[in-house]
Amino acid sequence: MTYQADEKGYYGEFGGAFIPEMLYPNTEELRQNYIRIMNEPSFKKEFDQLLKDYVGRPTPLYFANRLSEKYNTKIYLKREDLCHTGAHKVNNTIGQILMAKKLGKTRIIAETGAGQHGVATATVCALMGIQCVVYMGEIDIARQSPNVARMKMLGAEVRPALSGSRTLKDATNEAIRDWINNPVDTHYIIGSVVGPHPYPDMVARFQSVISAEIKTQLQEKEGRENPDYVVACVGGGSNAAGAYYHYLDQPEVGIIAVEAAGKGIDSGESAATSALGKVGIIHGSKTLLMQTPDGQITEPYSISAGLDYPGVGPMHAHLFKSGRGEFISITDDDAMQAGLLLSKLEGIIPAIESSHAFAILEYRKFKPEDVVVINLSGRGDKDLNTYIDYFNL
Repeated sequence: MTYQADEKGYYGEFGGAFIPEMLYPNTEELRQNYIRIMNEPSFKKEFDQLLKDYVGRPTPLYFANRLSEKYNTKIYLKREDLCHTGAHKVNNTIGQILMAKKLGKTRIIAETGAGQHGVATATVCALMGIQCVVYMGEIDIARQSPNVARMKMLGAEVRPALSGSRTLKDATNEAIRDWINNPVDTHYIIGSVVGPHPYPDMVARFQSVISAEIKTQLQEKEGRENPDYVVACVGGGSNAAGAYYHYLDQPEVGIIAVEAAGKGIDSGESAATSALGKVGIIHGSKTLLMQTPDGQITEPYSISAGLDYPGVGPMHAHLFKSGRGEFISITDDDAMQAGLLLSKLEGIIPAIESSHAFAILEYRKFKPEDVVVINLSGRGDKDLNTYIDYFNL
């Protein structure tokens, strides 16, 4: 039994590639080449070098002393917030820009919600001198304006998605339309473990640097590679996939996925896919998806733009359905309080996405001897206006 993708891109019953005929050549070119290219020594060397010298890896595994005292357990933070650009997203964009160059692509498109993936994509396009177009929902453009400015400074064109809820899923729709219209010269850098095969597996592999480092760092700090639990927030789920990757097939390591309950699971304003989702197809992948009885996608809601997505990556759908992962839904209010608490106890202001992961400490009890690794996937600079408004700072 493995929780990794099979050769057709399925995690159990979830995954695959459900795409219009027009996109078949693009995804097929990628599918046939991605593992071969990733295994080439020259690719590995350049990828590893950029992660070290440009991104600033390895990121620290930090023992959170005051947080551990408060919750009477051993809590380590994987500091992805210290990556260049302020989140884990850049691990994947570095990998994919190198992949695009190997495939001879000269134009990059991306979608973004919180703006972190958009910034990370614009960053690597500037680094490599490649044209970049980022699609972003009109609502997200308003609530994540610092990141929009960063993308423009980096030379990217930011195009608003004006349809639907004008958030992440709509930005993804627009990016897919662009890709259909520009199949030859364009590579679509998807920012999460979503989309048609091979994207969920490819993105998870690029992000797996997170769990590879956790293993080495825990060995130094605790004399063992495996924590008792790995905790991460899940929207599409790339930070979580990266944190879980090397532990997926090690049942002694508990996997905890934290979703956004918004204003409450049953409030009608939520993004808790595991609680509310049914099997469906979104953006080229079979997964769990919030939808009406007749299969129309329902609008998700979360105070955090990065978790405001109606589905979840197929890896996570399988972790939930199989029982391998423990899924917990956290409301806006609990996430905001957890973000403030981490700031006051540890001097670290987290992205609101990451705050959801910390909020479980109020509800999920751990033993004093448990080693709990929480993936601190991004820093809170981009969310300061939301924090200011929420707490009247």
